Amino acid sequence: MKRLILPFLFIAAAFACSNAQGGFAFGIKGGPTIGIQQWEGFEQDPLFKYHGIVFIESITEGNAFGIFAQLGYHQKGSAIRNRNFLNISGQAFRPPAREFIFENLSLTGGAKQKFPFGSGDSKAYYALGVRLDYTVNTNLDVYTRFIEANPAYAIYPIDDTKFIREINYGLTLGGGIEIPFSELVGTLIEFTVNPDFSYQYEQPEIPNVLDPYTGNTRSIPQRRIRNLTFELTVGFRFLRKVEYID
Repeated sequence: MKRLILPFLFIAAAFACSNAQGGFAFGIKGGPTIGIQQWEGFEQDPLFKYHGIVFIESITEGNAFGIFAQLGYHQKGSAIRNRNFLNISGQAFRPPAREFIFENLSLTGGAKQKFPFGSGDSKAYYALGVRLDYTVNTNLDVYTRFIEANPAYAIYPIDDTKFIREINYGLTLGGGIEIPFSELVGTLIEFTVNPDFSYQYEQPEIPNVLDPYTGNTRSIPQRRIRNLTFELTVGFRFLRKVEYID
């Protein structure tokens, strides 16, 4: 049932946009994503992935303002690169890059303010939206063996649904350019910053973990992870105009 929440909300928002008096625009867009996460006590490297989005937007007279709804697939997370660790013998080694991926469906609703740009009907715009994310999958299970073999050094998030938050929320802020090819077809280029307000992963402190190297027990500290992404997006935009005749 939860997996139907975002598509249902998108359909409702799309219906509202499609009934706008001036008509509506719709399309598909996507591009690269840079994911950033701050792990408490452990600095992370960026994750380079991608996203894809379908959208719909209302059109006002002069195309100066619009409300929009969009539903997208986004790979968020972080990575570890070029870090040295110590093995059991105390020797330093450098493992291959490790990626920590959270696959999210994102529903965003918001508004765009537009301005003339260059010649013709091209528009520059800035946009602000409220975003709701649903986590459909992660790749944390690939690190389960490492954590089991190194319980005292569980620096990686644990593949446990108690710690992985399914529903997250945040903002989408950005701007871009709309360039028409013809009266009803055009393209767009945009850049957005997408901070989460909620934690994607929240693990409490885990006490009394046996250190296999010393034979002593220790506590694994609390870990809370919040997503931040930067996205460059290109796409196609199609218009459907509504004209009223008295």
